[in-house]
Amino acid sequence: MMWRNSQSLWRSFSSKSVHRSPSSHYYYIVSNYSTTNAIPPLSSSSLSSPPPPSAVRLPSILASAVHYGRCYWELSKARLSMLVVATSGTGFVIGSGNGVVDIAGLCYTCAGTMLVAASANSFNQVFEIKNDAKMKRTRNRPLPSGRLTVPHAVYWASFAGLTGTTILASKANMLAAGLAASNLILYAFVYTPLKQIHPVNTWVGAVVGAVPPLLGWAAASGQVSLNAMLLPAALYFWQIPHFMALAYICRNDYAAGGFKMFSLADASGQRTAAVALRNCLYLVPLGFLAYDWGVASGWFCFESSLLTLAISASAFSFYRERTMRRAKRMFYASLLYLPVFMSGLLLHRKLDGEQLPAEEQLKKEASSSWEESKIQDSRSDNQMSKKGSCTSVKQARPRPPVAYASVAPFPFLPAPSYGGH
Repeated sequence: MMWRNSQSLWRSFSSKSVHRSPSSHYYYIVSNYSTTNAIPPLSSSSLSSPPPPSAVRLPSILASAVHYGRCYWELSKARLSMLVVATSGTGFVIGSGNGVVDIAGLCYTCAGTMLVAASANSFNQVFEIKNDAKMKRTRNRPLPSGRLTVPHAVYWASFAGLTGTTILASKANMLAAGLAASNLILYAFVYTPLKQIHPVNTWVGAVVGAVPPLLGWAAASGQVSLNAMLLPAALYFWQIPHFMALAYICRNDYAAGGFKMFSLADASGQRTAAVALRNCLYLVPLGFLAYDWGVASGWFCFESSLLTLAISASAFSFYRERTMRRAKRMFYASLLYLPVFMSGLLLHRKLDGEQLPAEEQLKKEASSSWEESKIQDSRSDNQMSKKGSCTSVKQARPRPPVAYASVAPFPFLPAPSYGGH
């Protein structure tokens, strides 16, 4: 009986008066006094001080930076924009002409081109947000998925476009800045809405893709010559088989998105394959023109011909058998063609002392033929002067200039005679 009473007394005492702190090995007996006299129990929160506000804000700032950086990367189509920068940089190096390339100018041109391309791609996604939401390939982009708001995307696109154009205008020249701004408008406000209207959008997009190497050439040389059209021509003709293959592979996705692609009106795919093959053949003479115009050496002519025959073979294979496997083969061949072509052009380019612009070459040929004709005319004049030495001075007197002026506008009228003078 006494043991039971003592046990119940101990239980009630321990349940009301004894607490063990998790951070200490001591026991504190808490009486039933008021809270002002009570001894507070020790805890981990009382031993550690609260973190500073900067430590709390730092993870959230880093998370926001990572989030928006990823959204801007996807919104700008960064990999496609870097391909545009590569073509612009190649145009800059070839347009430099001499062996020394202005590295600072090249960097500024690439930075400006990158920002303008990012702006154009961002505007493209702003205008196609409803279409992208219907396609499997694009429904997870920042705007259709709701990771970024439309006003935010518009602000980013405007900032990138204005900054890139300003860099090109201030660090390169106004011609390069004008080409960049015009291409941005053509891509965002002409090509993008045209994708939902007519299949001719593919050819308009090819023009957009051909401008960046011309931009790079203009940034380096400050002018646009006939030689500058070689790389843009390659870009233009290359894009047709590239996008024809892509449009054939993703034809169901494009149809779901509401885009008017050329392959959607071609159920058999024969016209699509024919267009791709024809434009591949248009690439064949570019290597010879680069050699003939003095832009690259004969090795580039040989290598370019082999490369063009390879992509033409893949297009011909797709033309003979229009399957998804052949379309993908042509698509991968087009992906290989462009970097190899640009690398060969850079490797075998001729310097200023070796190359002669096409216009100057034509002028040189014309001047040489003119000099030959002049020499022949002088010889004939000498012969005529020898024959006319026995004639009178009156007959040898040349006609006044008015005779030539009167004959020139009306070659069918006889020259006036001055026999009375």
